[in-house]
Amino acid sequence: MSNASDLMEIKETAIREKVPAAQSMLDGFDHTPRLAKPKDIEKVASKSPGIGGSRRRFRSTTPGLVTQSTVKAEGVHIIARVETTDEDDALMSPLQAGVLHALRRALATALTVVDQYADATGLSALMKDNLQGKLPSGKTAEFNEGLAAGSVIALHVFANMASFLLSSLHDTSELTVDVGDVEEVLTDNPQLALTGALWELDQDLAIFATSEDKLIPTVTAFLEQLMDKAAMRAQNLPRLEAFTSVAYRVEEDDFEIRGFEAASRAKSTKLTMTFKKPHEVVGNHIAKYQSMKLSKMLMAYDFEKKLNPFAELGGFIFTFMGDGAPGTGKTTLIQMMAGLVNEYCNVAGYPFRYANLSTDSIDSYQGKSAQNAKAFINQIIDPNVIGFGTIDDIDQLAGKRGDRQSSAGQLEITAVLMESFAGANTVVRGNCTFGMFSNYPENVDDALRQRAAARFLVDGPQSREDYIDILHLLMGKNHDIPVGKHELFEAQQIKKAVAASYESYARPKEEGLEIVFDAVSKSIGKLDTIAKLGTYLKGIQEADARFTGRAIKNITDAVKVRAMDFELPDEWMENPELFLQKDYDTKKKMIADLSTEITVDMVIQEINRYADSEFRYADKSDEIAIENMVRDFGRQEEAKKRYLGSKG
Repeated sequence: MSNASDLMEIKETAIREKVPAAQSMLDGFDHTPRLAKPKDIEKVASKSPGIGGSRRRFRSTTPGLVTQSTVKAEGVHIIARVETTDEDDALMSPLQAGVLHALRRALATALTVVDQYADATGLSALMKDNLQGKLPSGKTAEFNEGLAAGSVIALHVFANMASFLLSSLHDTSELTVDVGDVEEVLTDNPQLALTGALWELDQDLAIFATSEDKLIPTVTAFLEQLMDKAAMRAQNLPRLEAFTSVAYRVEEDDFEIRGFEAASRAKSTKLTMTFKKPHEVVGNHIAKYQSMKLSKMLMAYDFEKKLNPFAELGGFIFTFMGDGAPGTGKTTLIQMMAGLVNEYCNVAGYPFRYANLSTDSIDSYQGKSAQNAKAFINQIIDPNVIGFGTIDDIDQLAGKRGDRQSSAGQLEITAVLMESFAGANTVVRGNCTFGMFSNYPENVDDALRQRAAARFLVDGPQSREDYIDILHLLMGKNHDIPVGKHELFEAQQIKKAVAASYESYARPKEEGLEIVFDAVSKSIGKLDTIAKLGTYLKGIQEADARFTGRAIKNITDAVKVRAMDFELPDEWMENPELFLQKDYDTKKKMIADLSTEITVDMVIQEINRYADSEFRYADKSDEIAIENMVRDFGRQEEAKKRYLGSKG
């Protein structure tokens, strides 16, 4: 984990030395496509002097990789191509100039970073030997691997920085362009890699950037695809540690390079939802309490350290699932939590980003649903913002593997969410959280559902007092009906209600789990040791094979949350100087001082809470499957009876 003090500054003088080379690429060059098929596009001529037919195309310096091509080399003039997006104006517009400046700046920075990588790994010396024809035969593999690594570094830094710079030029959220896959990803050497990428960008500009308003969306879409491809190639290449182990910073652009992570500007999203206050959420005591705690937990995130003390100490909820019957208040819970985080961020001056993954993300185009889901994830996990992402009605969005009714798009979304929430590359910084909500969680894929570390049972109003409170709340003020013998919202006093809710899980609620609990308790007595608790867990696993090691991790995470069973004081949120503006170590100590000791009762309650939800899902899922089969058999019987009747 790098913090601001660990960043290696890329000197402005070094970047400026590369500007002429970057400018030359944008002015014009010849390129013979190797992997991508050229599209039928109209050629453009450079308006800059001195870029004529005498120009030589870039050639690889790697022995044995320069082959005779049967494809004609094509002239690429990015500057001229950008100017064609508004042919009615003889002068270049500020937007066009801004795009070209961003591309040139990113190219120059990419070349600078590659030079630093080459110097750090000894690649520079090998390149010099190769040019002089003195490369030792035993160094050929190292040389080729170094050039391939430098190529993906150049591509990713270029795409990453250009995308970052373009994000401040224009709000393109209303207009998106799908440029498809980037194919001309070459790894012979960094120079050829960049010219190959620019050749393909030129192709996309000619087809998609038919007007100036489509210029930035086209370039941005291309850069995002190029970033993904470069990062994917990097996963299978050696000799990248010298790049991934160092974090760089370009001070003038406020731009940071952290391996193959995508950078983005810390911009808040514009929220148009109706926010709800905590007292407007009636019932749902544990869900409301944990949502309020989580809202404050997010605010402990340290933007300099890029880490949250709760994520280090334990007790941070990265993913949670809220389930309940229709009309029990899931949407109200989302509105409450988003409103709290938005309010806290406004006080602290932090950028806040909220997004919901909706059914609009499911696309019939192969791979597009996965792209939409990944874009949603990347938007929220951006380490430069406080993020809250929701997936409402996840049973409709994410397909269940093995279910023939799940579309290809739904299965793509399932795969992305599983990899993002608990994949090999998942990093929990503590700056964001994801909430999955469903009326029918039994229809969610088992493996995806188990990636929800916390469970919020959204059961709505339960008691007589709850129903009086919600009636009064929803009636509004346009009446004179007396309240009667009732203390309004007394039942919604959160700490009192939550304590009672937690205590109710001293015993399980689901019938199947009750049988296991009673059998284990009768066999070994009171569950008061680690060994006895482990025996109970094994008993649950024997009753439901889906209760795996991931379930145990989710339970222990929930127990750690209980050890942090305190709300950060409201005054810490209202006055940033008291907590939010403290340094990371101070915040960590302040949080640790508030933590409590884990007790046996906590562990039993959290085992029962989690296992109850799994048994509830499994029972519903099995029952629905049985009902469907019974219905199908009944239809077959009726069809057979009618058929035989028609035969007379």
